Amino acid sequence: MKRILIADDHAIVRKGLKETLEEELGGLHFGEAANNQQVFDLVAHEKWDLVILDINMEQRSGLEVLEEIRKARPKLPVLILSMYPVEEFGVRALRLGAAGYLNKQSAPEELAAAARRVLAGGRYISPALADRLAADVQRGTKPLHESLSTREHQVMLLIAKGQSLKEIAAELSISAKTVGTYHTRILTKMGLTNDIQITRYALLNKLVD
Repeated sequence: MKRILIADDHAIVRKGLKETLEEELGGLHFGEAANNQQVFDLVAHEKWDLVILDINMEQRSGLEVLEEIRKARPKLPVLILSMYPVEEFGVRALRLGAAGYLNKQSAPEELAAAARRVLAGGRYISPALADRLAADVQRGTKPLHESLSTREHQVMLLIAKGQSLKEIAAELSISAKTVGTYHTRILTKMGLTNDIQITRYALLNKLVD
């Protein structure tokens, strides 16, 4: 019996995911995690065949949680589930070791197909994500934002969406001073000089709407 850990801070989402997977695949054992600490504890002390991880976990980004899981259990496949389009986080998730990336608006059949493929030892790459990967390969050079750490990338997107450093600090539960440090690193690494350029870059690269 395959064991799947579902990590999402909304109980109704976890319930829906379990029902969908049980109906489509059957014969599964589920575990649930409502926050980051529960994810780490369950991954450390129990055996799982797949982790389905929400990208918007409390306090820490799901991508940061993904990195910690990969360090602790390198062979444990993680399927990222997100409300964001693949342009924002899909390629980064794969490069950090995710076995796949799905938008929460995907049809139940796609979730089941992704889980089935990953449980069989493969990776799930949606058509939209495949297009993005192909575009990066065709471009031939690594996009500037790929030089950013996971947290820096997260801050960059929030800046591009018009949030102030104070608002970003509150959303990420970190100090404004820390956000300021990330802000400086973003500008330096990407060779930009202000937030207008950050926003323009994000729009041109379809990282934000």
